[in-house]
Amino acid sequence: MREVDATIVRRLDSEVPLVGQVAHYIISSGGKRLRPVLLVLTCNALGCQHPQRHNLAAVVEFIHTATLLHDDVVDESTLRRGRSTANEVFGNPASVLVGDFLYSRAFQMMVESQNMRIMQVLANATNVIAEGEVLQLMNMHDASLDEAGYLRVIRSKTAKLFEASCRIAAILADSPPDLEEACAEYGQSLGTAFQVIDDVLDYDGDAAEMGKNLGDDLREGKATLPLILAMKLGTPEEAQVVRQAIETGSTTELPRIVDIVRLTGALERTRVAAAAQAERAVAAARALPTNEFTNSLIELAAQLLQRRS
Repeated sequence: MREVDATIVRRLDSEVPLVGQVAHYIISSGGKRLRPVLLVLTCNALGCQHPQRHNLAAVVEFIHTATLLHDDVVDESTLRRGRSTANEVFGNPASVLVGDFLYSRAFQMMVESQNMRIMQVLANATNVIAEGEVLQLMNMHDASLDEAGYLRVIRSKTAKLFEASCRIAAILADSPPDLEEACAEYGQSLGTAFQVIDDVLDYDGDAAEMGKNLGDDLREGKATLPLILAMKLGTPEEAQVVRQAIETGSTTELPRIVDIVRLTGALERTRVAAAAQAERAVAAARALPTNEFTNSLIELAAQLLQRRS
């Protein structure tokens, strides 16, 4: 990962000073680097030391970072990872345009792999992520969104890049099709579990630990799984309180909604849904060679359920 971070810093270089300022600001903000970690870790699990692995790990981080820059503009977010968002510091135009720079730099770097399959996987993933963003925008303030619709969004918007990271490792390792699919399944299931737990933390986390404002999803009118299940499990009156908050984007009833989400068992049911995805990830990882790196992938899926930030 030190090699990946060095690659990231080197490839952020631009003759336009503002590009470097904004890109370095968000890249250096203490993110988990989970997607590049997955790529490198899966390569190691498969015994692959391909010289392009660090470059491609940086590519997936650039794609992810570009989505964050655009997301924060769309969501009008002011806090990420415990400090002001890039759009809050540099303004919306700079954030959008530097996000575009990161996408285009990522595509320059992926061409260097000279592997058409890898370019196809990353181009497809980037397109699916964009579709997921638009789908989420269409679902804003829609209290009728069901669990299937919610999962469709997060599998496009979040899990797709996890899946691509693991699939790329398998391609670099020249893995047979069944092993490549196991890697992709691991990534998709892990990414889905990651986002479900992230949505739990919006109602059961600590703002200081998480580095974002509690209730942000509600303020943006997002019908996440805890809210969907709270409406399903609660009384008609409780369901109406949650529904109205989603439709209006109001957080005036946030303390009551947090109580509803907890007391109806919606939070626990959401954690169970995340656990099911984590178990799918573990099952997929067992198809990989048995070694310390595969064990780390399995442990990562288990630890994900204990996330507090």
